[in-house]
This record gives sequence, C-alpha cells and structure tokens, in this order.
Amino acid sequence: MGFFIGDLYRHIEELHTKQFGNQQSTQEFRVYRGQGLAKVDLEQIMQTKGGLMSFHNFLSTSKVENVSLDFARRALSNPDRVGILFVMLIDSSKSSTPFASITDVSVYQDTEDEVLFSMNTVFRIGDVKQMDENSRLWQVDLTLTSDHDPELHILTERIREETFPDSEGWERLGLILIRLGHSGKAEEVYEMMLEQASNDREKAGIYHQIGSTKRDKGEYREAIANYEKSLEIRQQFLGPNHPSMTRSYNNIGLVYHSMGEYSKALTYHEKALEIRQKSLRPDDPVLASSYNNIGMVYENIGEYSQALSHYQKALEIRQKSLPPNHPELASSYNNIGNTYGGMGENSKELLYHEKALEIRQRTLPPDHPDLAFSYNNIGSAYAEMGEYTKALSSFEKAIEIRQKSLPPNHPDLALSYNSIGTVYELMGNYPEALSFYERAVNSGQRSLPSYHPHLQLYIKNLENMRKEMIKIFSFSGVTGGGAWGGSVPSLIS
Repeated sequence: MGFFIGDLYRHIEELHTKQFGNQQSTQEFRVYRGQGLAKVDLEQIMQTKGGLMSFHNFLSTSKVENVSLDFARRALSNPDRVGILFVMLIDSSKSSTPFASITDVSVYQDTEDEVLFSMNTVFRIGDVKQMDENSRLWQVDLTLTSDHDPELHILTERIREETFPDSEGWERLGLILIRLGHSGKAEEVYEMMLEQASNDREKAGIYHQIGSTKRDKGEYREAIANYEKSLEIRQQFLGPNHPSMTRSYNNIGLVYHSMGEYSKALTYHEKALEIRQKSLRPDDPVLASSYNNIGMVYENIGEYSQALSHYQKALEIRQKSLPPNHPELASSYNNIGNTYGGMGENSKELLYHEKALEIRQRTLPPDHPDLAFSYNNIGSAYAEMGEYTKALSSFEKAIEIRQKSLPPNHPDLALSYNSIGTVYELMGNYPEALSFYERAVNSGQRSLPSYHPHLQLYIKNLENMRKEMIKIFSFSGVTGGGAWGGSVPSLIS
C-alpha cells in the first residue's frame, strides 16, 4: 500500500508539472466534489468559516458541477447525513500543491473531467449555504491555499514540530496515532515493537507508550502496570531524580487522577514538578503541564482557589511559548472554565469553554475525544444556567463523538449518559432521565472502580430518580411535573 501511495503521488506531480509548469499568468478555475457528511461535521465546518480545512486522502474532483451535485444528492438517502457540494476555487500560480487533470486515464473520462489532488491538500473555508429549499443539501465554498498563506505556514511548522521529528519509523507512527486519538491502533504498533525490542532501554520507552494507550482507553490498572514497568527499568539506568523520569511520574499521576485517587495523583505530580523546576526554564511548556495537572487535582477535591492559581500559571507560560491556536491552550481554557463552574460563575465558565472549543475545532479531527470534552462542558454550563435545550444539544454532540471514537466500556461514555440524564430530569422528563441514569451506572460499573466518586454520583442520581418515579406512581392523579421534590441532580465537567 505504501508503494502504491508513493507511486500515485509521484505520478500526480509529473502530470502537474506537464500541465501547469510553464504557466506564466494567473489561471483560476473551479472544480467540484459532492459527498455526504455527518451533521456534526457540517456544523464544525460552519463554525470554522474562514479557517483551514484539509482532505486527508487523495481528493477526486470534477470540473462538471452537475456530476458532483448528483453525488451530493445521493447522500440524502441516509437520514443521518447531509449532502455537500464543495465548490473549490483553484489558482495554480499561487500554490505548488500537486494536482492534475486525469481525464485521459480516468474510467469516467467521458462524463467527469476529473481532477485529482494529492493527499492533505489544504483549503480555506468560504461561504457555507443551503441549496434551494432542501435543508439537507449544502454548498461549501473553498479556496486552495497560497504557498505564502501565513496561517498555513504557522500550521505547517507547528505540525512538523509536533509530529515527533526526532523519532522515526514505527515509534513515530505510534506517537502520531496517540496524538490523533487512535489509541487502539497505536497500541497494536507498540505491542509489535515490544516483541522486536532487543534491550531494556528500548522496552522502557515502549512500556511507557503502551501505558499511554491504556490510559486513553480507560484501562487504568493496565496503564499503571505498564508505566511502572517503564519506571523500574529507567530508575536502574538514570536514578529516581533524572529529568527523564518526570514523564513516568506525570503519567502515573494522570492515571491515579482518572481513578479518583487524588492524594496519590498529587504526590506524583508534585514529584514531577519538583524535578522540572530544577531542570527547565521558567517558561518551558512542559512546566506548564505540571502546573495544569496539579490544578486538575485541586479542582476535583474542591479547592478551587488553588486550582485556579495553578491553571493560571500554566496558561501564562503557554500564552508566552505557544501559538494562539495550540491545543494545550485549549486545555488551559477548558480547565479554567471547569473551575469557574465549580465556583458557580457560569458565565465565565461558558466563555472559557467556548474559547477551548474554538481552538479544538480548528486543530483537531472532527471525531477527536477532546472535542467531546468541550461539548460536554459547554452543556454543563448551559444546564447550570437553566438553558436546558442548549445543554441537551451540546451533550448529544459529545456522546456522538464518544460513541465513534472510544471503546464501548470507556468511562467518558458513562459521564455523557449521566449528563444527558441530568438535563432530562431538570426538564421533568423522568422516564428518559431514568433510562440514561441506568446507562450511566451500567457503563460506570464496567469501567470504574467501585469507590470512584463519579460512579458513586451516578448511583446516587439513579437512586434519587427511582424515588421520584415511585412518588409519581404512588399518588393518584399526580403528574411528573407535580411530583418534583427530590434532590437536584449532579453534573460532572
């Protein structure tokens, strides 16, 4: 497959040179592509108007609008999808992106007038509008980016820096898969590497990465076991206070945090911070990660002033050292938003979560789990503000992403079920609330230890809902809305 992709790319380059290499003047033209998209993907395109959009495969387009429009209309047979007609403005004099007319070799040469673009071609999003009276048929205008586009240059340089240029081969592939949220695929790569490892130093790094894939999948005991294997080997070579040890301390702390063992989490994060403060510059982004992780622990034990202090230290470093659309800035905005939510300042909470969502929409794939966190937290803010319809919409976006991107027993699914149940309860729709609380408990019991605070909360919400339902059926003539009298349900950001 790799040979085929490389050969096709070279062939497109050769055709591009022949067709456009001697072009002296500007020559603009339009091509079209029709396809179906999930509704959440269309919403993301609409929200990132003016931003950049990339197609991750070879991109087949046509110079014939009606051919592409027909493909868009065919997508309407699926009620869960919308039809999209991409209208792409191309100026070959401003871009070196390889593309070429393949009419002479295409099997559809008589009808399509096909133009094929290389993988990862980047466009800027223009207008997004409905076509005719059909609410499920949309036109999206795109413009091929110029080689001198400043935002594209920043993005390209950041991608180069963050796709692990110091690593190579299978190791680099695994790291990129983790970054993209494909932890299951990354784990397969690392398990293969572990079988081929020839010494303990190699194994230490691989055990650490397997631990990261287990953590992302919610398999916390297995994550700690792998991190500790890595830690034990590294301590033999480096000693307990070497700067390289902080990755292990940090990630073990993250797992204990996810398990609800906050005192253990704080111990490991403070150990990592102590070493990093001695070995790193005060404005190093890695130091910001330590402040951020300590802030998360304080937030979860209800010490909001301590949490906010650590989060703001992390944000200050990141704003100085990272570009304005970096995902770690989104993490800082997200966590500050959660803290304001815990303090009851819901307008500030919503503001910071919307900042986080805007960055994540611009920088992450549409099914990335971090997007689900943003939607879930925005939903929580709306619920606390009494805007239940908006809350429910946000929670449903979150669970749609999680069901696509996470394994079925992941604890974040239980969190989504609880959130949706909470809104239905607040809206007085008790049967739906009961159904989602039951799902939250069932999912949480499969994915969390029995002592975890989140699972205990799900059980509490379910028990309270059952009591409310009993009240409803115990009093003749009393409706669901009139039977309210229980405790207020609880959300988790």
